[in-house]
Amino acid sequence: MQFTVEESFWKLFPDAAIGVIAAKELTAPENIPSPQLDALSRLLAAANGMAQLHLPDSNIAENDVVKVWRDAYRLFETKRGARSTIEVLLKHVLKHDPVKSVNPLADICNIVSLKHALPVSAEDYDAIVGNLRLCVTAGGNDFQPLDSWTKDPALAGEVCYLDDEGAVRRCWNWCSGERTVYRASSKSALVIVESVDPARREELEAALAELSALLQHNLGATVETSAVVTKESPSIAIG
Repeated sequence: MQFTVEESFWKLFPDAAIGVIAAKELTAPENIPSPQLDALSRLLAAANGMAQLHLPDSNIAENDVVKVWRDAYRLFETKRGARSTIEVLLKHVLKHDPVKSVNPLADICNIVSLKHALPVSAEDYDAIVGNLRLCVTAGGNDFQPLDSWTKDPALAGEVCYLDDEGAVRRCWNWCSGERTVYRASSKSALVIVESVDPARREELEAALAELSALLQHNLGATVETSAVVTKESPSIAIG
């Protein structure tokens, strides 16, 4: 698979960085020993606590790690109410409603996201058709939201991850679709961590390294790719 971030994206976000991990041979949740699951639960609880350090202001939008994404989302077409995933997670923390366990891989993504205050998402690697690209769309790309029978194609001018069949993730990192979403039964994952703030590049690289370590240690993953895509290096082979 080739992953390419297209020029239409870089025109809007020349200083962005996209971290990518291809993780294969993931251990099924039912086969993960209880002590490891307990350890992940403790890490998630700790990450909820650490996230508070990123929230000095009681107004979610006034915190730097959220404001930078609010500003970014004003530069392209979005679904009404669409927000970066990091804002969604941090809003839980701000409301004293800790982010809860979903499944082991989702928990790992949320642990790293909360700790580093960066969006982290996962797709089912095997469900992606052909090559993957991140771009500003012309619109009309096929997309079926999670738990919905109704198609909701991408908007013209929207930032999306696209494969050869349609939209994989809409409004940048806001929403996965029914076709490619990572599920507990998935055997491989494409994990993506993103930064739009050039001052946080080292934080992104630390988050990427931590994701790789947690995936290998807790899910027995074979990490075939771990790389950062930038304007200067906009395309990589994955897997």
